[in-house]
Amino acid sequence: MTASTDRVGVLLPRDLPVDQFVDFARRAEDLGFDELWVVEDLGFRGGIAQAATALAVTARITVGIGILPAAARNVVFAAMDVATLAQLHPNRLVVGIGHGMPGWMQQAGAWPSRPLSYLREYARALDTLLRGGRVTPGRYVTAAVEPLTERPDHVPPIVLGVRGPKSLIAAGEIAAGVVLAEPAGPEYIAASLTLVMSRRQSAAAPLVITYDLAAVSDVPHAAHESVRPALAVVGEPDWHPHIAPLPFASDLAALRAESADSDAFAARIPREWIPSLAIAGTVEDVRAGIAARHAAGATTVVLTPVGDDPLVSLDELARALPEPPAA
Repeated sequence: MTASTDRVGVLLPRDLPVDQFVDFARRAEDLGFDELWVVEDLGFRGGIAQAATALAVTARITVGIGILPAAARNVVFAAMDVATLAQLHPNRLVVGIGHGMPGWMQQAGAWPSRPLSYLREYARALDTLLRGGRVTPGRYVTAAVEPLTERPDHVPPIVLGVRGPKSLIAAGEIAAGVVLAEPAGPEYIAASLTLVMSRRQSAAAPLVITYDLAAVSDVPHAAHESVRPALAVVGEPDWHPHIAPLPFASDLAALRAESADSDAFAARIPREWIPSLAIAGTVEDVRAGIAARHAAGATTVVLTPVGDDPLVSLDELARALPEPPAA
């Protein structure tokens, strides 16, 4: 995949019924989405397996993996998997890696003592292997292996799933770009991009992939209420960097602190805050939200569908895709 801007993707729901997986992937491509992103959340489906299937049943759409927790996979075998996908489906893959959610990684027995240091070594080793280099043992990633025999002609971009300032700076130093999980409003994108560029090592512009909850309806209130339940997570401590640039950040933190639980918090979020926490509303509202994120520096805006029927939600989101230029 070559770097480009103003792309729109869609996230394949982590709990999508398995009998809808292929239909969702093919439908996303047919509807005109540029990218399809799969997640690897603890207890759901594996990222490599999902990406392999999505790539195999489609022909054009770029597939992103967002994200693979580095410490859960030996870097050599991860490189072999990625290289195989990139050989079979050239220029259609983006690989996101990160240190993972601490609670999940601790449950899995794979939380390193120095998560960011581990991720730095891992990202460098993975890229080295994919480019035909030899890896020598580091302090945290101790692989020692000769170059891979099977390597792709086109190395897929490696992007880091990040939240805090240190990981954003690291992404600028060692990766092709970043994945900014929801909510990723224009203020958060701009602040994050400043940190990514502060020590940017590559001359190439970084990929900036953003996730946002999204809903389209001819009735704005209906779209806002569709995304509301999923906003329960935004008040948790790990989401602070996403919220900090917003003008109501302190009020949101206070609301979360005084709410009995995350569901109660979501129910009490003022409606006027929702457009800053999600991409929701009419077709025009959603197009404006996508455009604002692109203007802030996002290269791919990934829409996360909500609602009881993922395929219906996918069709609704596609109504807001930018209209192709006139011939």
